[in-house]
Amino acid sequence: MPTYRAPVDDVMFLLDDVLHYDRYGNLPGFADASRDVVEAVLNEAGKVAEEILQPINLSGDREGCKRASDGSVTTPKGFKEAWKAYAEGGWISLPMPPEYGGQGLPHVLAHAVSEFMISANQAFAMYPGLTSGAIAAILAHGTEEQKQLYGTRMIAGQWTGTMNLTEPHCGTDLGLLKTKAVPNGDGSYAITGQKIFISAGEHDLSENIVHLVLARIEGAPAGVKGISLFIVPKFEVSNDGALGARNAVSCGSLEHKMGIHGNATCVMNYDGAKGWLLGEPNKGLAAMFTMMNEARLGVAAQGLAQSEVAYQNAVIYARERLQGRSISGVKDAAKPADPIIVHPDVRRMLLEMKAFNEAARAFALWTALEADILHRSPDPEARKAADDHLGLMTPILKGVLTDVGFDNTVKAQQVYGGHGYVGEYGMDQFVRDARIAMIYEGANGIQALDLVGRKLPKDGGRAITAFFTKVGQYVKEKEGDAALKPYVAPLGKALADLQKATMWLMANGMKNPDNAGAASTDYMHLFGLVCFGFMWAQIAEGALARKAREPSQAVLMDAKLTTGKFFAERMLPETGLRLDRIVTGADTMMSLPAEMF
Repeated sequence: MPTYRAPVDDVMFLLDDVLHYDRYGNLPGFADASRDVVEAVLNEAGKVAEEILQPINLSGDREGCKRASDGSVTTPKGFKEAWKAYAEGGWISLPMPPEYGGQGLPHVLAHAVSEFMISANQAFAMYPGLTSGAIAAILAHGTEEQKQLYGTRMIAGQWTGTMNLTEPHCGTDLGLLKTKAVPNGDGSYAITGQKIFISAGEHDLSENIVHLVLARIEGAPAGVKGISLFIVPKFEVSNDGALGARNAVSCGSLEHKMGIHGNATCVMNYDGAKGWLLGEPNKGLAAMFTMMNEARLGVAAQGLAQSEVAYQNAVIYARERLQGRSISGVKDAAKPADPIIVHPDVRRMLLEMKAFNEAARAFALWTALEADILHRSPDPEARKAADDHLGLMTPILKGVLTDVGFDNTVKAQQVYGGHGYVGEYGMDQFVRDARIAMIYEGANGIQALDLVGRKLPKDGGRAITAFFTKVGQYVKEKEGDAALKPYVAPLGKALADLQKATMWLMANGMKNPDNAGAASTDYMHLFGLVCFGFMWAQIAEGALARKAREPSQAVLMDAKLTTGKFFAERMLPETGLRLDRIVTGADTMMSLPAEMF
């Protein structure tokens, strides 16, 4: 049976010693979230994750959701009780505006909590995750009446939310969507069409489900310029929030999936369902992207979260599993064999996972802090810089954390050998659940294209220039520090590789767009490695300072320093490989005739 322990201590170390959380006390909401409050919230979130969500993860996977003949869906045993505890605990409301029932606490705290919940039970965590995304869209684009009517009840966990984009014939290319909206004459619209792959589309957790649906108003322009966004509740709602008649929206079937079996992924049929415009007509895509960007950061957390829980279980197994003797000599003569953690290749896999998890967590928390600056800072220049950071880093976080997160669940499974392939230890679930994160909310190839094609040239390259300056200045300031040299010198080389790759794309991407497309995934991962290297240099700096300040922490800090050194020596040099691939261009890749594949 798999286990999970929330990494509260690591999050607190990152906030205290790497990201310097105390420097953000001037931002609204941070005064109510002192260090002691943050630690208390994280400890409580850890208990919810460990004691409520994790115990129903494996059983939820095996039981799955069930659809009845009337279209209703039942979630696995324990999910309803878990939802009640989650909602009553105020976990959805954590970062939400107080004027709509939220607690107004920093987004960075909510992000850390989200990681814990996803590690414990990804399928369950998707219900509040999608609800939070829908809340964000309603609060950003809704009328005051919509915010009060829908937003407050969703923040309270009384109602849940979804996003409805994909149709059988269109996924990424939303310009092809056919779902139509016909005015009813009373301010509402009749929504007709079919949506597929709708996570949390129907379930028994909440009394109402608020669907946000992309549709085309009759007579609207073709393509993405004619898409609008609508609020379509499962039950019609009166102005005081009382539930009325069942709307003409139903779950036609449940998708048969590889993983996340505890989440109801539905085919949703809209048969003239009553909906209300959210935002302006024909501006639906922009409104939906409010939710998409939040969802992409949430999906990035899924990659990290599955890597973390898989790693934790692999470490336990590697310490306990006796198999063979160490190639450098017997390590435990009293036992018939040594634990497999003595073997270098097992250690390689464990250290690759550990090095990724700690750097990815720092990277994600850094970006969550930038989101707090964007939404809370009174300084327009600080907000602009934070917006640049989020735009640039979102595709990297989503693409790299989910790609590597999935790879790490496979590595963790490999540590178990044959026991990882059978269902006894639950390792197969981590692999299956992690796989979807590479696909939904924009497949990772699309994230890479977004990075190369849109984010790099945006505003004349202002965001990438700022990143180069920030990392370059850090390397220059720290390169003379002997203790930091093992981390900073490799970072400098990796940064140079990223700069060379960027210059090559600038020179060759416009000339032949296929060059940009062919380079995009390697570029995204090269960029991610540099971000991880930047995080590890700062983690090492923080660990050295903590070790000097608190000698009792020396063993823990030495573990971080060793892990960071492993990353710098064994993982960061991959930037050179990625650069070599990028500069080969697209000629060979695009020259093979389609019929020869």
